[in-house]
Amino acid sequence: MRAATLTEFGTPLTVHEVPDPDTGGGEVLVEVLATCVLPYTAEVFSGERRYPLEPPVVPGIGGIGRIARVGPDATRLRVGDPVWCDATLRARDDALTPDIALQGWSSRGEGGARLARYLHDGSFAELMRVPTENVHPLPAAAAADPARWSSLTVYSVPYGGLLAGELQAGETVLISGATGNFGSSAVAVALAMGAGRVVIPGRNRPVLDLLVDRFGARVRPVELTGDEDADRVAMQAAADGPIDLVLDLLPPQAPTSAVRAAAMTVREFGRVVLMGGVGMLGGADLALPYPWLMRNSVTVRGQWMFPRTANVGLIRLAAAGTLDLTADHLTRFDLDRVNDAIAHAAAHGGPFDRTVLTPAA
Repeated sequence: MRAATLTEFGTPLTVHEVPDPDTGGGEVLVEVLATCVLPYTAEVFSGERRYPLEPPVVPGIGGIGRIARVGPDATRLRVGDPVWCDATLRARDDALTPDIALQGWSSRGEGGARLARYLHDGSFAELMRVPTENVHPLPAAAAADPARWSSLTVYSVPYGGLLAGELQAGETVLISGATGNFGSSAVAVALAMGAGRVVIPGRNRPVLDLLVDRFGARVRPVELTGDEDADRVAMQAAADGPIDLVLDLLPPQAPTSAVRAAAMTVREFGRVVLMGGVGMLGGADLALPYPWLMRNSVTVRGQWMFPRTANVGLIRLAAAGTLDLTADHLTRFDLDRVNDAIAHAAAHGGPFDRTVLTPAA
């Protein structure tokens, strides 16, 4: 098969012939039809993000494919089925606190690193070896446009955060980082899940206006000034009522003061979910007032990715049209142009702008 390999950080990927993956029990071989190239991919491959990725590696985080071979433990998957491959690997020998890795992308701790070394290669290849439990059937219609369904990789992250925050229909949610690629996707997912209002703070007025134009009056924009207290008051006023849930998806470059300003808009007994990258590259720690947390019974939790059941839920939202994938703007690249795709993704990281690699197309 052909694959794109990162031989060392800071160098372009090399497209070449490599052996087909060998699959064992508990694994599925998938022909990769489409995979999203995330806007920050160049930062990962340059080493700027300091991800514990071990070159040489075929990178790529999940994707849409067609089953080429199934293992003996698969009872419902069939060769030729269209599927979504979730990159979130979980060790099978600890149900309570499993080690986690993102196949072809990142890992957590030494256990996660061991897992990543075994399932080392990701989706920037014509074929990918995937654990059986990470392969999720798609509606038959997905086979007609797998590139469009590859956007599920982006939507799955905020969906995991909103599930962690136990978003209920009719509630008001504030998306911190709403003008970014993941944040704008969070707005779409929150509305698909039935949020009554979505408050969207940001500095980019054209993007705020774009989100309001797309989603209507349930979306409440707030143009931030950088004054923490004033911004907090403006966000609370825009909600026109209590804010039940805050989901933070700010990138590593954002200051912790922006996280705090948004988090402290939440109501008494409200929930705050931290899912962005703030602090990953250094800087001040997030400081939240102990008396405010305690006296208002606020729940603050971190969330990395999402539970396995989230894959099925997100597929259902997309299949029903509640989450509209057709509005995403796609730019497609074949495998030979993988480095062009990485550069394009870095320059086009705005709302609903997807860069898609099509290795086996």
